[in-house]
This record gives sequence, C-alpha cells and structure tokens, in this order.
Amino acid sequence: MFSFFNRKKFLIDYLEGLVDIHNHILPGIDDGSKSVDESIAIIKGFAEMGITRFIATPHIMNNYYPNDRGSITKALDHLLAGIQKEDLRDVHIEAAAEHMIDDNFENLLANNSAMPLVKDYLLFEMSYLQPPINFEEALIKIMEKHYFPVLAHPERYGFLHHKKRKYGEYKNQGILFQMNLLSLGDFYGKEVSKVALELLDQGLIDFLGSDIHNMNQLNTLKQVTISTKTLEKLLPIINNTIDVFY
Repeated sequence: MFSFFNRKKFLIDYLEGLVDIHNHILPGIDDGSKSVDESIAIIKGFAEMGITRFIATPHIMNNYYPNDRGSITKALDHLLAGIQKEDLRDVHIEAAAEHMIDDNFENLLANNSAMPLVKDYLLFEMSYLQPPINFEEALIKIMEKHYFPVLAHPERYGFLHHKKRKYGEYKNQGILFQMNLLSLGDFYGKEVSKVALELLDQGLIDFLGSDIHNMNQLNTLKQVTISTKTLEKLLPIINNTIDVFY
C-alpha cells in the first residue's frame, strides 16, 4: 500500500528562516543577476519561501571576475537602495565573496583583501575538472589568517566523483562543506545529485546555500522534491546554517 509518508516533499516548504550564504544576487558584477530589478525579483521570490537573509557572494576570479571589496560594496549599495525603494523591510543582505583558488588567491590573503562570510568563514571554490596545483598552500594560508575554510558545492567537482576518499581527507584537514540546494534535484545532472545525497548520508555537509544566479534557477528550485529520509538529514544542516550565520 502506498504510504502518505513516502510521498516526495517540496524542498522549499522547509527553508523558512534559512540564511542563504551563497548566491549571486548582487547586480552586474559576475555571471549572476544582471540588474537591480532582476536582483529584487529574485529576492522577492526567496521571500515567498521564507528566506529574507542573505550573504551575497559574487565571484572573485582572476582574469574573469576580478572583483574586489570596492566593486562588491558598490554593487551592494546599489541593491540596498533598490531594496529600500521597494520597502522590503524584512530583507537583510550583507556581502562577502566566493573566492576561486587561482594564481591570485594567495595574494588576496596576503593583502587582507579576501571577503569572508560573517564570523570569519571563507567561501572558496576550485575548477570542476582538477584541483589547483596550489591547493595545499592555499589551505595553509587560509588557516594562517584564522579563517574557517568553506568549500562551495563539493558535490559538483567531477574530479572528486572517482576519488571520493578525498572528501574525508578534506574534512580531516578542517575544510567545511557547503552544499547547493539545487544539487538535490537534477539541475546539475544526476551524478551531482547522487554525490550530494551520498555526502548527506555520510554526515559530511555543514552548511546549505542556494548558489542562485537568476530567476530560472530560482524557479527550478521551487520544483525540487526530496524524500522524508533526505529531509531528516537536511533539517539539522538548515538549523546549523541559521545558527552560525544569522
């Protein structure tokens, strides 16, 4: 007999109060939102889910998105003006960055130019195809600056899918894992979804974030369904993300 409790649940029904610590809603500075109007539309869409607190994390990526504190702060100011104009009083937004480990990353750290999440959590990413040659050195530098290293979307790195022992090694090195909400559906492909669920089952995920870039992704997120078993594993991570970053 089909049980009611086996029915899939919509993920967005359980995200109220979540602090979205990874997104690209600052307008016009990377591959995310292109305008204040688009950013406002995305924020309103999140508010319908009960998400009103954000840490915006535009890319800092040498030669592609060479953002810095100045460009990010300027984009944040433009967005905050738009939020005020729309009278979105419940919305709270701060700015940090998603740092690519590239040939300029260690310089950013040396010059105190990195932009950590609140409480000194530094969000970073790397190539999906292979680890950076300076990964170990970069990790040492992150910790020397007394940052907690947070690896963005570990489930999306294809080169790790065939070397899954590396996930445990990364955790043993003190790296925290932030999973993308869209990884629980098929947006990035079935392999990414499979790995995301495996990392959840192993208790390796520390935080959640949307990594939303545009309205298409937000609308896709609204359709993501999860099992009761997955929800039980997600709820403590949702609460942990709120507790740490609220």
